[in-house]
Formats: sequence, structure tokens, C-alpha cells
Amino acid sequence: MRQPITQLPALRSNPATALFAATLLALALALAARPVAAGEEVTVSIDNFTFNPAEVTVAPGTTVTWVNNDDIPHTIVDKKQAFRSKVLDTEGKYSFTFNTAGDFTYFCSLHPHMTGKVVVKPAG
Repeated sequence: MRQPITQLPALRSNPATALFAATLLALALALAARPVAAGEEVTVSIDNFTFNPAEVTVAPGTTVTWVNNDDIPHTIVDKKQAFRSKVLDTEGKYSFTFNTAGDFTYFCSLHPHMTGKVVVKPAG
């Protein structure tokens, strides 16, 4: 007959480990929220039917380059028709410079379930 569990072992935490984890999380959140400065280039990888990162935040004047690392062709098409790539074979690239602030949601016209977003906002 099994005995009921009456007490779970106490979890031991190391304050230094907790502080390190909190610092890494804060740094990751700060970097994710900061727009890439104008003139910097951002690369979005296409792999396994996904855009990675799926969303980027950039300043006006930033160039985003998509690179197809998948084994099959893909495209990049803005839903509002601001930009459209040709069909990109494996290792194919497409770049677009975002000069206007706004949200740009895009997809692959060959695989419409693949979506991504570029958020363009002035640094500040």
C-alpha cells in the first residue's frame, strides 16, 4: 500500500542564480523593445516555414533583409502592397528599406500561413 505524500522537498534557490536570471531577462526585454537604429541592417531568416524573428522593430531608414534558408521557395509580400519580393530559392535574399513609420505585416504568397511583421518607429 502506498503512503500519501505529506511533504514535498523544499526547493533551494541560489540568490546569485536568481539575480543572474533576472538580469538576463531584463536585458532581453530591453533589447527586444529597442528599435534598431537607422542605418543598421536587420536580417530575418526563413526556415522551416517560419520567419525568424517573426517581428522586428526598427527606426525609419533601416534595411531589412530576408534570407531563405529553407529547402523550398518563398516570397515576402506586404499586406498593403508596400513591397513584394520575387520568388526566393534556397539562399535567396530580398531587402527593403523602411523609410516610413508604421506597422508592416507581411506573408509568403506561396504559403500564406507564414506571417511576419516589421514595426517602424522613430527612436526615442
